[in-house]
Amino acid sequence: MLLPRIKGPRDLDRLSQEELDQLAAEIRSFLVDAVSKTGGHLGPNLGVVELTIALHRVFESPKDKILFDTGHQAYVHKLLTGRQDFGGLRTKGGLSGYPSRAESEHDVIENSHASTVLGWADGFAKANEVLGREDHHVAAVIGDGALTGGMAWEALNNIAAAKDRPLVIVVNDNERSYGPTIGGLANHLATLRTTDGYERFLARGKDLLERTPVVGKPLYETLHGAKKGLKDFIAPQGMFEDLGLKYIGPIDGHDIEALESAFQRAKRFSGPVIVHCLTQKGRGYTPALEHEADRFHAVGVIHPDTGLPVKTAAASWTSVFADEMVKLGHDREDIVGITAAMLHPVGLNKFAEAFPDRIFDVGIAEQHGATSAAGLASGGVHPVFAVYATFLNRAFDQVLMDVALHKCGVTFVLDRAGVTGDDGASHNGMWDMSILQVVPGLRLAAPRDAEQLRAQLREAVEVKDAPTVVRYSKGVVGPAVPAVGRIGGMDVLRAPGAEVTRPDVLLVSVGALAPMCLEIADLLDKQGISTTVVDPRWVKPVDEAMAPLADRHRVVVTVEDNGRTGGVGSAVAQALRDAGVDVPLRDFGIPQRFLDHALRKEIMAEIGLTAPDIARQVTGLVARLDGRYDSEQAATVD
Repeated sequence: MLLPRIKGPRDLDRLSQEELDQLAAEIRSFLVDAVSKTGGHLGPNLGVVELTIALHRVFESPKDKILFDTGHQAYVHKLLTGRQDFGGLRTKGGLSGYPSRAESEHDVIENSHASTVLGWADGFAKANEVLGREDHHVAAVIGDGALTGGMAWEALNNIAAAKDRPLVIVVNDNERSYGPTIGGLANHLATLRTTDGYERFLARGKDLLERTPVVGKPLYETLHGAKKGLKDFIAPQGMFEDLGLKYIGPIDGHDIEALESAFQRAKRFSGPVIVHCLTQKGRGYTPALEHEADRFHAVGVIHPDTGLPVKTAAASWTSVFADEMVKLGHDREDIVGITAAMLHPVGLNKFAEAFPDRIFDVGIAEQHGATSAAGLASGGVHPVFAVYATFLNRAFDQVLMDVALHKCGVTFVLDRAGVTGDDGASHNGMWDMSILQVVPGLRLAAPRDAEQLRAQLREAVEVKDAPTVVRYSKGVVGPAVPAVGRIGGMDVLRAPGAEVTRPDVLLVSVGALAPMCLEIADLLDKQGISTTVVDPRWVKPVDEAMAPLADRHRVVVTVEDNGRTGGVGSAVAQALRDAGVDVPLRDFGIPQRFLDHALRKEIMAEIGLTAPDIARQVTGLVARLDGRYDSEQAATVD
């Protein structure tokens, strides 16, 4: 076994070509075995095994910066930099599913949002230039999917302008992001991919040239690095060179020798170079290759031999949305769907199958997607843009200035809202209800169960003069939480008995936290504290009935799966102040810090978003109002 002997990148230097091929096979076996037990990003990593080996043989990390866009393809990089304990991958205390500075000096970028790597690379290359570090190199790996993002092209515009600033851009072209890559760039890369005359021309003569004494290999290197004239005659890669970027490729991304040759030439060049590598997502693992939707982009726990899930998945929030969208599509011909390269993950695949002419994949371009949605709405249809909550952050200006300012009826559906857990800091959807509070006219719904998701989605698409947002959690949708009454537009989930003239606590439950809030009320009841639990349903704007209702209680408590700063609790507090209601308010939510990867329930316990923790603090608050605070009494709430 070679893999256990690799403690760092320089251990690769002494391996022969045959041993490198053996190492690649061992890494693929390791990944299938390890990731099938924990879940994680399997397909992308199976596709970059040889690519990552070649990068670490040619470049000297950490002096040279090897940067990965998105980072979900960095498992091989972890293995080659001394991290081979994958038993706790994506769990508390174990390896992160993305690069992590806390883990290794070889990890540079922790942000796992796509299309950012070229901006980082441009900055590192400029720093090398300013500080005169001529022996430092920068290699940025970006997928063809990530190249659909506008940030990538903004960076390329700057990179191409510096003709003598070295920077190596490695295009990992597997024809996919989650699913197949779409758009004009994808078509151009497909042309390069299929017009392989240049590399075929070289391949025919490679064996002959390398058998020719003295001049054979240098001549092959010269031909492989030929200038634009020869290459344009055989392969149309002119777009990149017209930008001022030297182009090398296409290269077989699973041929370590060819990759090393290309990277060495790129490394020696005194300006920006694109190395176009053709790889196969899921390579070496038949179940992944046969999974057309996303080639096992991300998997849960699976049987390694079959690729089938170990457990049958229960109904998820995403699946409820997916089914309701199809029903909406049948009911209304003006409903269209938008996705940012995530058709299957956000559940729009069923809508796309039913209405192929009414679905638009904009690529990894959330900003463009939001503005395009404004145009669609202004053109007479109602777009539903489904996106992960954390990714909507990228399109805030477009939501504000293009959609809201123009009073466009666009519905944004935010999947993976709140604490998501195992994907780490960048994937927690903990900012949406804060940043969207400042958008005039926007209406935001947080459904508590599947029935409410279906109902509030339908309510959202009825709005024609403002943006609407429906946000829900990651994972399995919980049981139905019935209402026992309605006050204004708010559902009452629990009410004290008629004999209680002024209840102690008004508990405002946001979204999927309703079952936990009912548990809090049960714990308070055991302490003799009467509680009304309401679900606002639409948390922005604050319901007009909220202030009068709060005025009939002694304490207001808000509980939300969102950052505390500027969230629902803050909005309710402001509404009470504006109405002149002087009632103590305590808001519970996510602290404004980046949360390490762990299970959702572990993170919720760590940040105090559990029923016992909240009930204990509310008990203490009520006791202080009574002038009888007893820390031991508060501690009995469990």
